[in-house]
Amino acid sequence: MKINKLGNTGIMVSRMCFGSLTIGPLQKNKTLSESREIIAAALDGGVNFFDTADLYNNYDHLRAAIQVKKDVVIATKSYDYTATGVRKSLSRALSELGRDYVDLYLLHEQESQKTVAGHWEAIEALMVEKQAGKVRAIGISTHRVEGVYGANLFPELDVIHPLINLTGIGIEDGTAEEMTAAIHQAKKLGKGIYAMKPLGGGNLLSRKQASFEYVLNLADLDAIAIGVQSVNEVLYNVKKFNGETISVDLEAAVSHASKSLHISNWCTGCGECVKRCKQRALALVGGKAQVDQKKCVLCCYCSSACKDFCIKVI
Repeated sequence: MKINKLGNTGIMVSRMCFGSLTIGPLQKNKTLSESREIIAAALDGGVNFFDTADLYNNYDHLRAAIQVKKDVVIATKSYDYTATGVRKSLSRALSELGRDYVDLYLLHEQESQKTVAGHWEAIEALMVEKQAGKVRAIGISTHRVEGVYGANLFPELDVIHPLINLTGIGIEDGTAEEMTAAIHQAKKLGKGIYAMKPLGGGNLLSRKQASFEYVLNLADLDAIAIGVQSVNEVLYNVKKFNGETISVDLEAAVSHASKSLHISNWCTGCGECVKRCKQRALALVGGKAQVDQKKCVLCCYCSSACKDFCIKVI
């Protein structure tokens, strides 16, 4: 596994970052034992970089697996905008991970220069924690082109975690080309860049090969976070990142693994996905979209209608 320097932070990270949302309670809800096995496979494959968040509620999953290997890099995130809030969230992360520090602490889903400025109290608190050795680098995650450009204006932010993929699905305010231009500017400024959603939250699985080729050829990315839910997916992704041949059996095991449509709880009930679904597998129930898995064929047409990127395939 290739190891890269994360911008100017001095932190060395594996090119593949383990996206832990999928194994946590918000999605597949793997047991601690199952998570330990999956993460162990990633560690064996040379992955040293793990992404989580306060929202994911899965610090215990990571702690159970990384106790055997202390020199891993952990990124976490929170929506806090006050000093009190961010210190509380950081304290929780340190306690539940069983660590004295986290490598990266990001402000979750920032939208622009204005939202970064609106979180300045939290940033100042993180800068103090960085001086104290409890955080090694700070930054933002974003689904927006303007989020990247906004972060570029603040030298205090070391790292950016942007959404980028082949079709640009999930980018809220632009195209994949516009996002890569913003990322390129960030890279020239020395920001550490690790991308998210290379398979579009599972919506690009039908274009998996092209999607991997696209993100792996983006030279400005120090690392790419990808969600996994099984040992086979870890083995597959490690081989993809390493440019190794994938056996017919492993390809079949990953391709034929059970998948289902998942609608995140921040759905606003706009109904656009329901209109788009030709299988009539979606309906509005209690003001939110719900899926009838028996009718869903995972065509993913609905996801392109969701402006809030609520729809994933897991």
